[in-house]
Amino acid sequence: MGNNDEDTYLMLSGIQHFQFCKRQWALIHIEQQWEENVRTIEGQHLHRKADKPFVREKRGTKLIVRAMPVKSNELKITGVCDVVEFIQDNHGVEINGLKDKYSAYPIEYKRGKPKVDDSDILQLTAQAICLEEMLLCEINTGYIFYNEIKHRIEVPLTLEQKNKVRLIVTEMQAYYKRRHTPKVKTGAFCNSCSLQNICLPKLMNKRSVKSYIEGKINE
Repeated sequence: MGNNDEDTYLMLSGIQHFQFCKRQWALIHIEQQWEENVRTIEGQHLHRKADKPFVREKRGTKLIVRAMPVKSNELKITGVCDVVEFIQDNHGVEINGLKDKYSAYPIEYKRGKPKVDDSDILQLTAQAICLEEMLLCEINTGYIFYNEIKHRIEVPLTLEQKNKVRLIVTEMQAYYKRRHTPKVKTGAFCNSCSLQNICLPKLMNKRSVKSYIEGKINE
């Protein structure tokens, strides 16, 4: 697969779905059975920025870039960073069109409050991996702003987390390549899933969505 095959890259945002439930991720990203297709929404968002790839705002020694498209050719993932803050730093990297050097810090905005699992952190880590590849630098710190607590939390982006993201994305790619929707153990978390009517967890222990639908059609 060459670098021009970005249409086949997985969405970075899918890491969160995958951590919540591998089956939910597959239904959204492989079978695309979701009310609003994620790729369409992100695609529209990117196209709106096509003439002006991202919005820059300069504040003293800080450059703020909003809705910045990012990708990793290594992991074959693509996405959008809510905000990337570039702080002037003599040990940083050169930014196209600017004379100073900067260090980059990805910032993700979330509607709710910090999660009990690490899915938010892994999404931020994946963004950092993309930025590291694009800017040829090392990023060890990011931030998550939680709207419910109106506070941003500093997140260390460790090698351990980066390796975990690589393992998760490798597994996602394997499912995607086979177009395989896995079966999973059901649990209380199924009740909070927006796809439970599609997934039909009680039936899915034995049958796939496709076979169930085909069975209904043939009745």
